[in-house]
Amino acid sequence: MMEFRDIEVFLALADELHFGRTAERLHLTSARVSQIVKQTEQHVGGTLFERTSRRVSLTPLGAQLRDELAGTYAEIQDVLDRARHTAVGSAGVLTLGTVTWRTELLDSALQRLAARMPQLDVMIRTIPFSDPFGDLRSGAIDAAILWLPVREPDLTVGPLLGTESIVLAMSASHALADLEILSLEHLADVTVMGGARPEYWREGLVPTRTPSGRTIRIGPTVSTTEEMIPILTTGEAVSPMHAHTAEYLPLPGVVYRPIEDAPPAQWVLVWRTASKDDRVRALADAIRTSRA
Repeated sequence: MMEFRDIEVFLALADELHFGRTAERLHLTSARVSQIVKQTEQHVGGTLFERTSRRVSLTPLGAQLRDELAGTYAEIQDVLDRARHTAVGSAGVLTLGTVTWRTELLDSALQRLAARMPQLDVMIRTIPFSDPFGDLRSGAIDAAILWLPVREPDLTVGPLLGTESIVLAMSASHALADLEILSLEHLADVTVMGGARPEYWREGLVPTRTPSGRTIRIGPTVSTTEEMIPILTTGEAVSPMHAHTAEYLPLPGVVYRPIEDAPPAQWVLVWRTASKDDRVRALADAIRTSRA
């Protein structure tokens, strides 16, 4: 019998057509994804994917199963959403996840939302930048505030909340600390922290190459801001950060310098596409109205 997780893995691989990306998306190992797919093929009684050393593709049977399962999967997710919302009471609780401390981005929109839905409680929770989409997919949160780009087929990118510049955080004794303004080219001369996942999303903040094509060396991997602090203060590595970090995280021995040619970060509201949550859509409308 196919489990719900088996269906999730099959649909993700049918979308990605790449075992590594599917594993990263679902926080599994590639070997585990392969094992689940083989079990699903045994259960169905036929081959669902053609695999070569160069590519993965759906068989006709796989394409048929994908088309028939996709709608059912979305309906189940919607049912779970409604059940969870019922469980928290008639007033309802809208839970937002964020990887930024700039909750003031939401102030105006939340005031408008409160006027429209006075019985609705809004809770804001921190989500890890090492797993920005996991809580959305599990239903632990209803929507998230994330930086662009977000290229996840099962997630909807909503309205823009705001933009901000990028700075480089480093030890005050670091060689680059004497410069008042930096460029992305300087990153090729230092070790930069990594940790944000997936890779394309991390590159929205921490690129792997400079504009001229020089390689940026990615060093220690961290999953929380707290893990970054000793690495910064000792000068082991530096880290591009959003400009508000300098205000919210002033640290002894750490300085922040603007990166003048880094593209501004764009903060957006993101939610699960399959969700039919009127509260999330009401918040999205309030954001659009506030910015207008």
